[in-house]
Amino acid sequence: MKSKLLIAAMGLALGASAALADPVNRLNVPQDQWMSPAQITEKLSGQGYTVREIESDDGAYEVEMTGKDGVRIETHVHPSTGEIMNGYDD
Repeated sequence: MKSKLLIAAMGLALGASAALADPVNRLNVPQDQWMSPAQITEKLSGQGYTVREIESDDGAYEVEMTGKDGVRIETHVHPSTGEIMNGYDD
């Protein structure tokens, strides 16, 4: 009985780790639907931000920018809408 429980527990653990092992595109947005970094910069600039750096990170854009008040911000931006995703954790 113990061996059956151990095997079942190992199977659950392996299944969970497999689901977490590929966070490359967590939002599941196809690459052809992504806005370009230039488009993201333009959109954020229009909202008063000064974009310093953009890179792809776990299926979203990670953006380093400065706000209107001069405060440095590091956040994630949705790749197809350009919306800031507060609370998106990589």
